[in-house]
Amino acid sequence: MKEVTVLDALASTTHFHIFTWVVGILLFLVAAVMANGTKGRKITHMIARLFYVLIVISGALLFFKYSSADAALYGVKFLLGLLTIGMMEMVLVRADKGKSITGVWILFFVFLFATMFLGFKLPVGISWFA
Repeated sequence: MKEVTVLDALASTTHFHIFTWVVGILLFLVAAVMANGTKGRKITHMIARLFYVLIVISGALLFFKYSSADAALYGVKFLLGLLTIGMMEMVLVRADKGKSITGVWILFFVFLFATMFLGFKLPVGISWFA
């Protein structure tokens, strides 16, 4: 009988990864609409950062497990996911510093759409576009 580890359980389905990015995006949006410099925004931002790490870990586990099917597309999706998380972080940090965030918001939505489209289109994803 094969021993099942926690990493095997997390990488066996996409449920954990989808849960982390849904919660991560919700936390990001909540933090983005909160007033700059408030304690609640800082706490929400720190929790969102924790979910960014969980998103990357669960995405990497899925990448290493399924990239043999189509390494190029899974690699592009992984890169797009990292860029999406980068834009999420840049929106919050630049807003705290009082810098312009319009272009970063646009890039966030472009990368988010591309990441989700590719994620759902790949064989492990949900077949909404088939």
